[in-house]
Amino acid sequence: MSARAAARDVETTDSMALWSFVSGLVGLLVFNLVLGPLALVLATLALTGGTGRRGRAAAGLALGVADLTLLAALVANDATISWHLAA
Repeated sequence: MSARAAARDVETTDSMALWSFVSGLVGLLVFNLVLGPLALVLATLALTGGTGRRGRAAAGLALGVADLTLLAALVANDATISWHLAA
């Protein structure tokens, strides 16, 4: 593998780490069902790909789990897949 290809791989996994963090963070507010698993997948791919941003990927992984946990709690409370904050 050339140095250019290796640099491209690191850049790709760094982007995955960043987007896992962003999707996990946004997923706490909207679209938990979509953005939570997306954050989990991107963080896992970034970590297994050898990203230089391991902390950001780990945060994305934690936020993805938090997204799904929040969704499960709100769904259990409302007994519906769509949740809202109004009473």
